Amino acid sequence: MNKQVAIEALGEADILCIVGARPNFMKIAPIMAALAEAGDAVRALLVHTGQHYDAEMNDAFFRDLSIPKPDIDLGIGSASHTVQTANIMLGFEPILAATRPSAILVVGDVNSTIACALVAAKQHVPVIHVEAGLRSFDRAMPEEINRILTDQLSTLLFTTEKEAREQLCREGVSADGIHFVGNVMIDTLMRQLDRAIEPADTLAKYTHDNAFVHLDKGYALLTLHRPSNVDDSAVLEPLLQSIVAVSQRLPVIFPVHPRTRAILDNTGLAGILASADNVIQLPPLGYLEMLGMMRRSTLVLTDSGGLQEETTALGIPCITLRENTERPVTVEEGTNTIVGLDSAKMLAVVDEVLSSGGKAGKTPVLWDGQAAIRIRDILLSWLQTQPSYQARHQP
Repeated sequence: MNKQVAIEALGEADILCIVGARPNFMKIAPIMAALAEAGDAVRALLVHTGQHYDAEMNDAFFRDLSIPKPDIDLGIGSASHTVQTANIMLGFEPILAATRPSAILVVGDVNSTIACALVAAKQHVPVIHVEAGLRSFDRAMPEEINRILTDQLSTLLFTTEKEAREQLCREGVSADGIHFVGNVMIDTLMRQLDRAIEPADTLAKYTHDNAFVHLDKGYALLTLHRPSNVDDSAVLEPLLQSIVAVSQRLPVIFPVHPRTRAILDNTGLAGILASADNVIQLPPLGYLEMLGMMRRSTLVLTDSGGLQEETTALGIPCITLRENTERPVTVEEGTNTIVGLDSAKMLAVVDEVLSSGGKAGKTPVLWDGQAAIRIRDILLSWLQTQPSYQARHQP
């Protein structure tokens, strides 16, 4: 069956739910589950743009998170931001025309989010944005542009923290469409925590190195992938030297993102970590493997927004290797500390964690594992007011 025939076979939908890249998967999983529980009250189709193009890791995330197989996968793949966004728009337009949904639902801030929101808005199809109102106030980040524009195009905006409402209102978004529901990332974390794979099992799978048999005494988990950190050798090299310094205090486990791996190999900087006795490099991990690594870690060093949230929910000290965050609640209420690329600050926080346990935090309001249920209930009430939904569900 070719793609065009597959699109025509989809039939009409109440909602098209969009995913595109790995950060989306953890957010869409509880939403799809909650919508499925509504039965015939809502027909939700899942569209995967294929922005995440690592087939093996893609399948692993869908399997680990029990996400239903996408109704259609556009298979867009990697490209520049402009080309990728344009290709997603071109691929998504015929799906929108064929399914005639009452709304589309997008999550997060990846290129798929803004691309599908733009297509829908131009076709006068309401956009629902989950994780609205987050701001780093750094427009050098492509994700920041995606967030701002998606929120401006959205009819319903579901927020993870109370402060997001104030930000959206300052930007001229109608308060009537803003709903504080909590964090769907934490829904997934709580649902999957008991299934998390133990670090020893992950290490046994990927390494044959006995140097890390004493990880029960503590280790740091590192993730590093943002272009601002890894694309420029002048930035990346001293950052890697700082990681080596951390490893002299406690072992560092580093699942290396494909983008980062390519840059390390192409620039010759891979040797910095390879020569460090206390750094163990792993391939990219599945969600359950990563969750297991994180929950047992002494601390996490990251430039990922999602890990800032998950460590806050788990009470694990987090050191953010960025100058800003779009998730300030993780700093204000959680266990997150922003150090940027300042090696002295990084090591000071590591030493504080090792000596006293580090910064105390609490779980933010409504990060309780029920965000997707709240989203579903609000969504179902809103759909009742939509003529296209009413026409499809007439007795």
